[in-house]
Amino acid sequence: MSALSRVLTALRHPFEDLRDDLVSALSSGAACTPLRPPGGDSWLVRWAWVCLIVGVTLVGGCGYHAGFLRINGVATEWPDWLWQLFTSLGDERVPFALALLLARARPRIFWALVLSALVGTAYSHGLKPLFAMPRPPAVLDPGVFHLIGPGHRRGSFPSGHSVTAGVFFGVLIYYARGWEPRALLTLIAVLVGISRVAVGVHWPVDVAFGLFGGVLAAWAGTRLAARWPGPATDAALHLPLVALCAIFAAALTLWDGGYPAARWPLAILGYGTLAFAAVVYLARPLRAVLVSPGGRRRGVDS
Repeated sequence: MSALSRVLTALRHPFEDLRDDLVSALSSGAACTPLRPPGGDSWLVRWAWVCLIVGVTLVGGCGYHAGFLRINGVATEWPDWLWQLFTSLGDERVPFALALLLARARPRIFWALVLSALVGTAYSHGLKPLFAMPRPPAVLDPGVFHLIGPGHRRGSFPSGHSVTAGVFFGVLIYYARGWEPRALLTLIAVLVGISRVAVGVHWPVDVAFGLFGGVLAAWAGTRLAARWPGPATDAALHLPLVALCAIFAAALTLWDGGYPAARWPLAILGYGTLAFAAVVYLARPLRAVLVSPGGRRRGVDS
């Protein structure tokens, strides 16, 4: 078969070729990820317990507003742009965009992220209207604390950014190998939570219970993914989820979330993850088909 004929044949059946390539990639990627990696469960359970104990101790011992002014004041010793970057990691668009880097190569992790996100969303959006707690800008005078970015006034409990950080980094911790990467990911998630106090829009209690809910959601999502692994390699489900992640990645290029210092990092992340997805889902598979000596992978004679 001539090169031109191979090109025309591939162009007549592009979706079938891409589907076959995706099914193969998902199956290979799933085989590289254990359903229950050692140590993941115990790390998440212990971390969740620590967050719960901290939250209960703050409320029971010192009150709902405990620790805010002290942490917010100490945080001023570090530059505002640093806290803006950390707090942007808790923007729900960021985990969706980063998931594009894992979706094809590690579909089981991607599927666990999806399930964990659903549990975390139910936790966060279920409790916020139930408690309807005011945020620091609605309670404290402007000169009393340091505010960075928009001064949100409602929906303080729990911290949604902390829930997001607990979910995303919790799932990565579950599948990580060794205590060193798990400790690093835990530290990053905690800093994301602390950043919500540093920018002046959440009480420490909100952060503690936000991380608790997020980590608990990660634990539940990973266990559910282990019991129900089939959808991880289902191409018909995988592609719509990837498209949803791409929409969130595109949104990163349009809005900085109210934190100007994070504008370009978020935009670079958005463009970068979209470009990565375009390469691994379209460019490479199509190139493999076009240069294949036998034309299409199946059903074509040279």
